Amino acid sequence: MALNLLNLGFHPSTLVSPKPLKDRFVLGCSRVQQISFTESENSLIEALLGIQGRGRSSSPQQLNAVERAVQVLERLGGVPDPTNSNLIEGRWQLIFTTRPGTASPIQRTFVGVDFFSVFQEVYLRTNDPRVCNIVSFSDAIGELKVEAAASIEDGKRILFRFDRAAFSFKFLPFKVPYPVPFKLLGDEAKGWLDTTYLSNSGNLRISRGNKKQTEPRQKLLTAISSGKGIKEAIEELISLKQNSGQEEPELEEGEWQMMWNSQTVTDSWIENAVNGLMGKQIIKDGRIKILVDILLGLKFSMTGNFVKTGSRLYDVTMDDAAIIGGPFGYPLQVKNKFILELLYSDEKLRVSRGYNNILFVHARTDALR
Repeated sequence: MALNLLNLGFHPSTLVSPKPLKDRFVLGCSRVQQISFTESENSLIEALLGIQGRGRSSSPQQLNAVERAVQVLERLGGVPDPTNSNLIEGRWQLIFTTRPGTASPIQRTFVGVDFFSVFQEVYLRTNDPRVCNIVSFSDAIGELKVEAAASIEDGKRILFRFDRAAFSFKFLPFKVPYPVPFKLLGDEAKGWLDTTYLSNSGNLRISRGNKKQTEPRQKLLTAISSGKGIKEAIEELISLKQNSGQEEPELEEGEWQMMWNSQTVTDSWIENAVNGLMGKQIIKDGRIKILVDILLGLKFSMTGNFVKTGSRLYDVTMDDAAIIGGPFGYPLQVKNKFILELLYSDEKLRVSRGYNNILFVHARTDALR
């Protein structure tokens, strides 16, 4: 198996001494308990000493020393079938990772900062098995917790899918959602984690996973959620698509929810709706419909047609508008005509330039059902 993401963790009660002693100590429950590490485990601990940022500032020599020590432990094996052992359960403190700056959003933002503590909770023997990544800012401030539904594939591998996240601040009586649209990420919210070594003492765990660099589409959705770096993420996505040598995108059928646009909305909701600044697009059989929920079951609907006129270019004419309420409709005398340029499109996400050169990002919603 190729090395993807390597994580080293201790149970948080484990106190690692900076001295090369064979016996280490666990501090917990108001008492000191002596814990013995094996010689091979000690070699790994010694290799980790002096590395800051959980691997961010490690030199090539330090990385090689850690990798050699890890390989020795992985050959020895530790606890067989660790996912079936109760020793894997609980909260693990992250000590080292090979990709502190390019993994998931939670790692990319906080893992390389020594001031914060980073944990992973593994609970597989409950009615709701979960793996959770946690950044603890301090006891006085609170934490960020990103959760994933988990399942056991075999004796080593845990499958997971991120599904919720929130900040818990000590000074607030409620949780603040962490802005990542996990549902829209689809398969990109999924991953696996192999426990390649679990110590017999249950205090040292080595794992390798597949959550490496953030995929450009995920970067864009995360940027939209946070409101930062959106245009840069769009440019990266378009550039990678153009350089991949793939065929030019087509305007695909389906329901497409508007996620972001580069235009500031006006005070007129009908002007915003006509210009596609809200709601969803439904594309089918050469027709395009804009559909916007207004209130109390009322919807704004505007239908038209599109004709491809060149590479990535479409002439769009919208000329059939109405306010819809159940089986009834009230026609509106509004029209709109513009050129749509398709900058990026796949089965889940579309980036286009439309009316008045406004940039749009749409996510396909019917593909997620």
